[in-house]
Amino acid sequence: MKTKLGAFSISLSVKDIALSRAFYKKLGFAKFGGNEDQKWLILKNGETMIGLFEGMFPKNMLTFNPGWDQDGQDLDDFDDVRDIQKSLLAAGVTLDSQTEGSEGPASIMLTDPDGNPILIDQHR
Repeated sequence: MKTKLGAFSISLSVKDIALSRAFYKKLGFAKFGGNEDQKWLILKNGETMIGLFEGMFPKNMLTFNPGWDQDGQDLDDFDDVRDIQKSLLAAGVTLDSQTEGSEGPASIMLTDPDGNPILIDQHR
């Protein structure tokens, strides 16, 4: 069975969020969410999403949001992050952080073989 990871974006660790926002605006990205005063923005160009995070993460990372589509709308049919966690552990994947509890928002972190961090972050 294929795991449903939800909406995908790349989360970029930026040095200057205003400078990064201005650069990506020139590439056709527009603000989709976030708060520049809090040093984070979500930008979108078509179906492509980029998260800009100043001072929040040490590296760029792949981000998946179970329960959301690419427009940030709730999906009725999705794999809960806890089920994804169980599936990954059963497949022998080492997790950098795990979640507990039985429902609601939660996240897990893992790293691919090349050292790229992956965040699976469920908001609902």
